Amino acid sequence: MATLEPELSLAGLEEELTCCICLCLFSSPVTVPCGHNFCAACLELSWAGLSEGFSCPQCRATFAVRPKLQKNTVLCRVVEQLQGRAGAGGEEQEEEEEDDGGAAKCEAEEPPVYCDSCREAPAVQTCLTCTASFCAEHLRPHRDSPAFRDHQLCPPLRDLQYRKCPSHNRLFEFFCSIHGSCICSLCLLGHKVCHTSPLEEAKANAQVMLKKKLMMLNNQSERAAQAMSTVKTNQSQSAETASRKKDLIRSEFSEIKAIIEERENEVMKAIADEEKRVWNKFDYIYGVLGKKKNEIQSLRDQIETALTESDDVLFMKRAVALQRTSPKEAFVPVVEMDQNVMNSTYKFAVSLRETLKLAAAVQYKERKAEATPGKTVGLPVAPRDKTPVGRRPHQLRAPSQDRSHKERTLSHTPATPQEKANTKEKTKPAKVAPTTAPTTAPKTATAAAAATKELIASFLKKSREELLQYTAQITLDYNTAHNNVMLSENYTRMSVSDNFRGYNPHPQRFTDFRQVLGFQCFKRGIHYWEVELQQNSFCGIGVCYGSMARHGPESRLGRNSSSWCIEWLNNKISSWHDDIEKCLPSTKATRIGVLLHCEGGFVIFMAVGEKHNLIYKFKAQFTEALYPAFWLFSSGTVLSLL
Repeated sequence: MATLEPELSLAGLEEELTCCICLCLFSSPVTVPCGHNFCAACLELSWAGLSEGFSCPQCRATFAVRPKLQKNTVLCRVVEQLQGRAGAGGEEQEEEEEDDGGAAKCEAEEPPVYCDSCREAPAVQTCLTCTASFCAEHLRPHRDSPAFRDHQLCPPLRDLQYRKCPSHNRLFEFFCSIHGSCICSLCLLGHKVCHTSPLEEAKANAQVMLKKKLMMLNNQSERAAQAMSTVKTNQSQSAETASRKKDLIRSEFSEIKAIIEERENEVMKAIADEEKRVWNKFDYIYGVLGKKKNEIQSLRDQIETALTESDDVLFMKRAVALQRTSPKEAFVPVVEMDQNVMNSTYKFAVSLRETLKLAAAVQYKERKAEATPGKTVGLPVAPRDKTPVGRRPHQLRAPSQDRSHKERTLSHTPATPQEKANTKEKTKPAKVAPTTAPTTAPKTATAAAAATKELIASFLKKSREELLQYTAQITLDYNTAHNNVMLSENYTRMSVSDNFRGYNPHPQRFTDFRQVLGFQCFKRGIHYWEVELQQNSFCGIGVCYGSMARHGPESRLGRNSSSWCIEWLNNKISSWHDDIEKCLPSTKATRIGVLLHCEGGFVIFMAVGEKHNLIYKFKAQFTEALYPAFWLFSSGTVLSLL
């Protein structure tokens, strides 16, 4: 009992001392950072050819760099002790097997191999030279007589016929790699040009090849699992995209929901159908990848079963069949939301909202004109001319009220041609008619410039609390973000990360510069937003048209006629437009305010918190919708929308 207990304890440790790669006792075991142990040679073979992406074969933990492997000396001694006890107990085990031979044979499912001489006693060994099995009595000449000293003995084999060449009735001794079959010594004459090797050597080579293939299948299985994870991530991102679109559309429909509830449901259904279509595609891809993984696992199981085969011929037959079977790599096709459906539905909602507001404003003016027929609607009274534009921020957000306000300040703000035509028709009896004569065109342009200058000055005098009345909720559009620009905090924070894997390909994505656009666009009205930046950051803040290039040198913010920005670079601040730079006075402010006046035709950049807060102003006749735009230079640069 004293000797039995340590043997049982060591026998229980045998499974723990087995390498999970080669399924044998550890040979020169090494430990990886996650704590698991492997044979040094097995781990080197598993990581062969990798320059990055090192992972533990057991728990799949990943390491940024290749770990430095140290030999586990304690584990080496335990393995040596276990192997020593196994060798010492070999003879005792043979004696016990001889004593318990009868019981073992009774429990065996297959009948024993009988002696070919007496056909009664069970055979103890098979002579491959004589191609016959012998019991202990008839095996005595092979052990005692020098004539049988060169005969090759092995454990009892049931059927020796499948080991013989059917053409020459000789044992298989060689393997032809060209024909993939076992041959005898006489068959060598017919395989002179073939590559042949002894059966034992061919088995060893086949084992090495199958082990390599098993490693390859392990890597394929891991890549398939990663592909499945990628599909799930893309599936979640598409669901998130659909959710964001639905929220934006709900916000547009909130003002007119009672009138167009049915249309809203139709649009929401279109987005839901697109989401369901993409979701179903991802589900299908995920199922295909699952089947591929099961196929790989099945092939792995077959190879592991073949590696446990002790019979050389059966092993070679299975090895040849398994080597011919190679599963294909897992492939994830690109599946994206239909941007035409998503954008068209949102644009429809915005257009319908503006149309309804404009129609409501026209009806309101008509009712007011009918109520006061003695007054002209187009002319403002004198005291209102002195009221600076922008004193009523809430009214300026709506197009109808914006137009009413512009009518009240006609002498300060340039009107569109349509508005001028409407004003002429409504003010024919007025004394201001001569101002429409061609001779007064220069004076009109001068007056318009003066009005714009006065309008800008009025906004610069406003406090931050007044400017916040024009606040626009800006979020970032990940379909435009460069692959090194990482978005976070509900798409309101942008940063540069060299380790970020990037986004799916998209025609609106910037490829040459680390830039991103806002999701919202502005074609009319007054809008204000603030951006938080870090001290001494290399970055740029501005606005641009949606038609700005996404590739090439002209896709840089401010280096084309479609964008306007201010830029922090090399301890200086510059303004950029149409590839023209103007150096600006430095500022210590880390919060920048951007005021965009679409009808007024200007954009102002202000340093929030400073007394003289103007950084720079651009004046232009905007012909397209404008998007907030941002540029980040180096790693660590962070911009946040407030």
